[in-house]
Amino acid sequence: MYKSFGYPQFNEQGEQILTTYDNEYSNMLMDIRVYRLTKGQTKTFIKHNEETAILLLSGKLTYNFEDKSETVSRKDVFSEAPYCLHFCTDIKVSILAHNDVEILVQSTKNTTIFPTKLYTPTDVPWGYSCVGKFGDTAKRQVNTIFDYDTAPYSNMVIGEVINDRGNWSGYLPHRHPQPEVYYFKFDRPEGFGASFIGNDVFKSIDGSFAAIADSKTHPQAVAPGFLMYTCWMIRHFDNNPWLRQNCNEDERYIWLHDAKF
Repeated sequence: MYKSFGYPQFNEQGEQILTTYDNEYSNMLMDIRVYRLTKGQTKTFIKHNEETAILLLSGKLTYNFEDKSETVSRKDVFSEAPYCLHFCTDIKVSILAHNDVEILVQSTKNTTIFPTKLYTPTDVPWGYSCVGKFGDTAKRQVNTIFDYDTAPYSNMVIGEVINDRGNWSGYLPHRHPQPEVYYFKFDRPEGFGASFIGNDVFKSIDGSFAAIADSKTHPQAVAPGFLMYTCWMIRHFDNNPWLRQNCNEDERYIWLHDAKF
């Protein structure tokens, strides 16, 4: 029985396991984990027949790969744009933490060979979406690190959203067949929101995640007073990639596009 929401904890090794190929979220078709590293700690990644994206959530680290070293830093997900290293099967990457570091690691099956790319804030600018629409209650900051349009060799999509306080994202309610995972962080530890997946509603808190499948609609909301960060990750289907223009809005709510507030 597949699950639609999770509240994973970090284990003693500093690993938070979200989805794997054989847990209750295996229908996401991705292996997604978050790691906390301490100053001086090194962690190495090399996966066979899988592509991987390592997203810096906070801290200062060095990516070591293919005889290259790139040192980057990010204060937090709310105030600075992302760095993300994307690499293909059998590429060895090591991470050296210069202080306390948090990274999100997204992987999926893919035998395609492609060049390793480090996405930087210059490549991934934040932009506001839905400004002035729905009474300005769905205004949020969005970036897309890579998708089918920019990386057609990949089987994944990854991006970020920051909900303004009390606002919605994923609105209007929309659906697509490809599985999607939302990983949530809040600017205060007591922050919370609501995650709507089909007819079910879950309380989103820091470190929780949504696992969306079967073309269920999936709008999200955050409580007033808090910023909510979402890392959104999609797995393309074979011969049926996720395309932005193919997201289908729930017909019951399309009238809102023309409504005056």
